[in-house]
Amino acid sequence: MAERVCPWWMGYFLLGPFRKISENPRKILAPFVENGMKVLEPGCGMGFFTLEAARLAGPQGRVYAIDLQPRMISALKRRVRRAGLSDVVEARLCPAETLGVEDLAGSIDLALALFLVHEVPDPGAFFREMRQALRPGGKCLIVEPAGHVSGEAFEATLDDACGAGFAVSPGPGLGKNHTAVLERG
Repeated sequence: MAERVCPWWMGYFLLGPFRKISENPRKILAPFVENGMKVLEPGCGMGFFTLEAARLAGPQGRVYAIDLQPRMISALKRRVRRAGLSDVVEARLCPAETLGVEDLAGSIDLALALFLVHEVPDPGAFFREMRQALRPGGKCLIVEPAGHVSGEAFEATLDDACGAGFAVSPGPGLGKNHTAVLERG
């Protein structure tokens, strides 16, 4: 599902401490991730959000972190191991044309599409797969960077989500980023 993929080496820059000032993973995820939840995070990269999602989901929860780049997944696995979260995070390598989450159908409480959808060549197919993975009433948090994604492009993304069967609500205020919360009916 890759079109304009963030290069693997950029993953190290995205883990930097300055990013936590404007995009603090705990502040972004805490209103959405609860203890015991099953969370799906496609495009996880090296785990900037993954580790915090796992801490919030707790030992009874599960985070399925998916990326199509082997180097991103390798770095994520090292970070997960060092953080002692191996029992919570399942890192998966996906092919370029699908998320490969058929086995999770109807089981995910929360999906995260964080700084990702603008890299996906077919957002409609992406949202259909995300919806299939979510349980009824499950939610998806979308955050897109205003620097890469115009307001019009974000509206088109939300149209794709609606076309996949999601109800759209405004997301949290995160600086200039575009946000929305989707819900599977």
